[in-house]
Amino acid sequence: MIEKIELSGNGYKIDEPFKKYVEKRIGKLDRYLPHNAKKDVVCKVVVSEIGKKQGEKYALSAAMEIPGGKVLAAKDECSNVFAGVDLVEAKLTGQIRRYKLETQPHRQKRNWRNLFIRKK
Repeated sequence: MIEKIELSGNGYKIDEPFKKYVEKRIGKLDRYLPHNAKKDVVCKVVVSEIGKKQGEKYALSAAMEIPGGKVLAAKDECSNVFAGVDLVEAKLTGQIRRYKLETQPHRQKRNWRNLFIRKK
């Protein structure tokens, strides 16, 4: 689990069930991080209330600071804050996987079929 999750609200009061939900969903993203980057990850989540006149709508933004100066960010607007957390989590997951592919060397895939075919 990501230990350092900073949660703040801009026009939105952060209650305990929402805080637990964010810690559960965003906290498990460390399983996709490289092993050397898991210790010092800091995640900041900001919830802003927008469009009060047309109905309640929320903007969620999350930024993960990974050691080495890399920052992964995701932003989304939705009418339900819990659904917004799910969408932001999915965006961050994709970014983390791309980051991991860039930073870690790939093992070459062996083509087992070529081992049994004689080359002339």
